[in-house]
Amino acid sequence: MGSMIGIDLGTTNSCVAVLEGDKPTVIVNSDGDRTTPSVVAFTQDGTRLIGVAAKRQAALHPDRTISSIKRSMGSDKRITIDGTSYSPQGISAMILKKLKKDAEAHIGATVTDAVITVPAYFTDAQRQATKDAGTIAGLNVQRIVNEPTAAALAYGLDREENREVMVFDLGGGTFDVSILSITSGLIEVIATAGDNHLGGDDFDAALVEHVVKTFKKQEHINLRKDAAAIQRVTEACEQAKKELSQSDRTTINLPYIATAHNHPVHLEMDITRQEFESLCAPLIERTMQPCRQALSDANVDPHALGRVLMVGGSSRIPAVQNAVKDLTGQEPSHSINPDESVAMGACLQAGVLSGSVGGLILLDVTPMSLGVEVKGNKTSIVIPRNSSIPTKHSEIYTTASPLQTMVEINVLQGESQRASENTSLGTFRLSGIKRSMQPQIEVTFELDTNGIVHVTACDKATGSSADITITGSSNLSDSEIKHAQHALESGE
Repeated sequence: MGSMIGIDLGTTNSCVAVLEGDKPTVIVNSDGDRTTPSVVAFTQDGTRLIGVAAKRQAALHPDRTISSIKRSMGSDKRITIDGTSYSPQGISAMILKKLKKDAEAHIGATVTDAVITVPAYFTDAQRQATKDAGTIAGLNVQRIVNEPTAAALAYGLDREENREVMVFDLGGGTFDVSILSITSGLIEVIATAGDNHLGGDDFDAALVEHVVKTFKKQEHINLRKDAAAIQRVTEACEQAKKELSQSDRTTINLPYIATAHNHPVHLEMDITRQEFESLCAPLIERTMQPCRQALSDANVDPHALGRVLMVGGSSRIPAVQNAVKDLTGQEPSHSINPDESVAMGACLQAGVLSGSVGGLILLDVTPMSLGVEVKGNKTSIVIPRNSSIPTKHSEIYTTASPLQTMVEINVLQGESQRASENTSLGTFRLSGIKRSMQPQIEVTFELDTNGIVHVTACDKATGSSADITITGSSNLSDSEIKHAQHALESGE
């Protein structure tokens, strides 16, 4: 086995770490940075760019630049450039491949294994897609770990006194909150909640909308009609967001943003922190609802928390920190760089798996309930949300009508009692059922340590069985993964 690394595959930026001795070390990439923009671009001659180089060309060639691909993981979305179609897994694999190469350059040895983190609220399909991306990149993905749990490892909570901790993780594209119980050597997730479509990108978008509307009102020019102009505004708003975390006012200055009557038009606009916070108030409130849900599920009083950890770049926003402080009554902790803590925790988990880190047990949970559809468009839950994983549980069902010899089983993920309002992870058929007035069908759900689902159905009378490992209809087959691997290697 080669060296094992820990990877935070982020929406905006990614980070990789390795154990040196028993300490996690963030690896500096080939550009001299500790994080890598999760951006892939293709030049006019077909050259592939990843990271900083890709981000630089976004303003000139937004149609040839791919960012925030993490938000599409587990979907059937495809991106076509120069006649070639790319899946989210394929694009993510390009980013992972760069991280792998940077790690190998740092270590001076081949990297074969990795622990990769995902948002705690990622669905089964999204987790499987992340694992597929690692495989395409040439990595043996030993474990998929939830980001808030990894962050807790990085903060060294395994060495602390017994306490309950909240991890607030607001990244570029996703938001998670987890409540953990810490006992010496044991980190147990009690409850988790989140929003897979809420992150720093949305804060940027709120500011972009304000700038575009204000500019249109002042200059009577709609920047939305110019993709390159919008890319420049987006980059400027992202930078303004960061500056407003340190100061009360900033200026967005974009010369030659448009033309009118054959004359250049410039954009110069002052933005105050108060304006920005007002624009983002609905987004900040959206982070509070999952916090309240997780605390309620864990049966923990927010004021009884031992510590609140802030993770993810957007957790630096002062208004976000104030909202967390108002909820919990305590000052959030920033003892580790929020951009790096998840990768460092993944690296520590890699050390546990390889045997180089001892005395630590990590117990995670499934973020959403799992069950099957039953008669009347109803959901029958087999594994409730926040159940510790790995886990296995069975329930006995009968057919909707007597004397049926076949049933179709719809596997669901979600909290609604109405089956149609939950996510269908997949369907499979059990045939060969013995004709009976009330046959007994045993359905067994098994979740592995990566949170990936395997479901089995068995007719108790005949022993006839069928099963399905949920990979999601949008994910890749083995042959598609091999094809993507070849395409990635040949494109380098």
